[in-house]
Amino acid sequence: MITSPHPVLALGAWLKNTACLLDADGVHSSPLHGDLRDAQSCLALEESARHLGAQAGPVGLYIAHDLHPDFFSTRLAQTLAAEWQATAVGVQHHHAHIAAVMAEHGLDESVIGLALDGVGLGTDGSAWGGELLWVQPGSWKRLAHLWPLALPGGDAAAHEPWRMLASALHAMARGSEIPTHLEQVQGTLAARTIQHMLERGLNCPTTTSTGRWFDAAAAALGLCLQRQEEAEAAIELERQATQWLISHDPAGVADDHMALLLPNGPDHTLDLRPLVARLLAWPAAPNRVPAAAAWFHLMLARALADWAAHAARQARCTTVCLGGGCFMNKILTEHVTRQLQAQGLRVYRPQARACGDAGLALGQAWVVAQQRRYPVSETSESLSCV
Repeated sequence: MITSPHPVLALGAWLKNTACLLDADGVHSSPLHGDLRDAQSCLALEESARHLGAQAGPVGLYIAHDLHPDFFSTRLAQTLAAEWQATAVGVQHHHAHIAAVMAEHGLDESVIGLALDGVGLGTDGSAWGGELLWVQPGSWKRLAHLWPLALPGGDAAAHEPWRMLASALHAMARGSEIPTHLEQVQGTLAARTIQHMLERGLNCPTTTSTGRWFDAAAAALGLCLQRQEEAEAAIELERQATQWLISHDPAGVADDHMALLLPNGPDHTLDLRPLVARLLAWPAAPNRVPAAAAWFHLMLARALADWAAHAARQARCTTVCLGGGCFMNKILTEHVTRQLQAQGLRVYRPQARACGDAGLALGQAWVVAQQRRYPVSETSESLSCV
């Protein structure tokens, strides 16, 4: 059972919000509140936080929250800390994802964490989402990340996967092809506007988000150019891949582009541009989209597993933890897990709790509890008291 002699109230992040209290009696979780863009969800979070806080008592209480300063959960944590004379502690989003896995499985060792999701604020102020971490109780370090993509239009790019295809083309030095690929489906004005924004870097913050790479891949195959629901493009890409894999052996999928998927540069960035380039060049044939979607999943899984395994060898770790909402994708999860295990590594992922943001509060609470237990080492990046 997970316990902490120091009570920690954790308020989660923004999407699929839940709160939890970690104390000497174990974990006490709130109901799922939902996304904090909704006023009722915010009210429900505050009610849960006050109930859990009263259960813990204000003496020696820590309140964990996401690093993003604009989240309601962050502002509430700081408000309650001032009101109760408690200590508010910011925990980096992807560190919390991996910590949630470690907490659930009772891991008290150093691990390699593969955190894949849509977005979370990084310690450098940029949007993270495809992260390779080293984590042990009391400390952590960002080892590497996916090749960054620009977000043309900022948050709007997360709602319109066609923008991420444009971004990927720009990242491949093929920005001149944006009108060719997108004018017919999005219109000349929209395609050329995004092209010019990317060329000039206007309102184009960068992200290492795995979710945005899935968006680019889906759009390259003509899937979900506009999305209505969260992760719709990734879900459709997985559905197409599943359709193909029902009647085909994944072992027979050619890995002719794997040589291109190597960490690039001194920070071991994993470059996924060759995957999108291959999808754009996929020959017309029956079942073209399902076959290409399956290839994308299998090649991505192989690249991620090799990336994490290499980091584990370098860090002399024998355990890899998988966290973040992208691991709701069964194909990706199963193949990454199998290939890591084939390299002699133990693999843990969420079982009793959600792999996405609904399970994040436990990770936040565990991080702060471990910070109390161990001195913060030089490798720690993100614990910041307010």
